[in-house]
Amino acid sequence: MSEHKTGPEDQGESIIVTQELTKIYGRGATRVSALKGANIRVRKGELIAVLGPSGSGKTTLLNMIGALDRPTRGRVFIDGVETSKVPERRLYKIRREKLGFIFQTYYLVPTLNALQNVLIPVLPMRENKRYKRRGERLLELVGLKDRMHHKPGELSGGEQQRVAIARALILNPGVILADEPTGNLDTKTGAEIIDLMQRLNKERGKTFIIVTHDSRIAENAERVFYLMDGRLSDVPPEEN
Repeated sequence: MSEHKTGPEDQGESIIVTQELTKIYGRGATRVSALKGANIRVRKGELIAVLGPSGSGKTTLLNMIGALDRPTRGRVFIDGVETSKVPERRLYKIRREKLGFIFQTYYLVPTLNALQNVLIPVLPMRENKRYKRRGERLLELVGLKDRMHHKPGELSGGEQQRVAIARALILNPGVILADEPTGNLDTKTGAEIIDLMQRLNKERGKTFIIVTHDSRIAENAERVFYLMDGRLSDVPPEEN
């Protein structure tokens, strides 16, 4: 059963839309507004950077967009589908088919080799030779052709992040959500990961939304947003 598309009529080629997105944690004296009416519209094939200091709400924003958490108020549309209208039991299908996730700490399983880690999202289909071949091609694409049978402990930080990127691509999602993808990497390795994401964006048409402290990502993004104290803007804070 396909999800009913309830997106705004003017959505056009926008693949991600948020409207007045608000997230509040706690109550009373412990109440924290992590996100305050965030509006963003991302077109297919864009590479978007969201800059902000620690605690500004970047990960909260990404979790809302990625349907990993539900907003207190506001709406999120993924490819025209309003995620708040989708039952929890079917949200996993949207996440699997539409989104790929890259995290700062990689989240690789230490007992599995690189190829096995890439295949984690298709574990129910792990015996499917087609996915195994795709996993091998993806590891070759990210420069790990000769490292696919190595376990995470035998890989550098940059290599582990490349495995995580290949894993994010295994189901061929249109959108990649990246949370501080260069945060644990040295300058040179971080630059290589940025270059890889750019190539995937330009050559494979992948849409990227990257939340980051890294100004180099902003320099290479098509558009940059700034998040400060839960408020999202396309104007740098010093110009507000």
